Amino acid sequence: MDLSRARKEDELREYYWALYQAWGRQHWWPAETAFEVIVGAYLTQNTAWTNVERALTNLRAAQALSVAGIREMRLAKLERLIRPSGYFRQKAKRLKTFVAFLDRTYEGSLEKLFSQPTGKLREELIGLNGVGPETADSILLYAGNHPVFVVDAYTRRILERHAILSEKTDYEDIRELFERALSPVARDQQEQPVDLAPPLDSVIRGAAHTPSTMSTSKRTAIAQVYNEMHGLIVGVGKYYCKKSKAECEGCPLRPFLPSR
Repeated sequence: MDLSRARKEDELREYYWALYQAWGRQHWWPAETAFEVIVGAYLTQNTAWTNVERALTNLRAAQALSVAGIREMRLAKLERLIRPSGYFRQKAKRLKTFVAFLDRTYEGSLEKLFSQPTGKLREELIGLNGVGPETADSILLYAGNHPVFVVDAYTRRILERHAILSEKTDYEDIRELFERALSPVARDQQEQPVDLAPPLDSVIRGAAHTPSTMSTSKRTAIAQVYNEMHGLIVGVGKYYCKKSKAECEGCPLRPFLPSR
């Protein structure tokens, strides 16, 4: 193994433990059903999660947050309900496309969908209109318990500022680096489960959400670690490693900055 690659993997494992010890479980993704996760993965494209929550609330109130609900709803009404999430016309069509794919290929069954091999299903999802690697991997990991790490803009920004990888590094290269780095963590946690609570005086807990049906569902050890790491990274990006300016004071990853 290339030593520089090995050091990168070691450092990412240290990041995981530093963040987990500081903030504990993140209960990511906040949803009550697998289909709600899928809808959220579509709606969160190019918008803030607060806007997604408003759109989900609308769908829930209309009793449409289900495969049947999206299938049977007129496109114009669906557009109106998800309008708070932005790009609502595109997103409404994409949700309809997903449900049509599910009906055509898996008889409308999420259970049959997620029983497929990860590689095959990932390729099928990315082949759908409006589904890139990040959306596909979010669906696979959070809705389907498939062991894939989700790379987002926060991940790229943190890696760039910590001089681990360029922000322009290919998505697949970043995903594979994290998966190699975190696999030993999953093995260790499986042998000796660790559930570290954050400090009692902690105010910010990363991107932590209130526990939900999906966030507390049973997962494989590796899927759980990928899940936690992504949520922890979101917390860093949201509160400290901001796009316009890094506010490193108080960030659990501050000791790892190259300048230190």
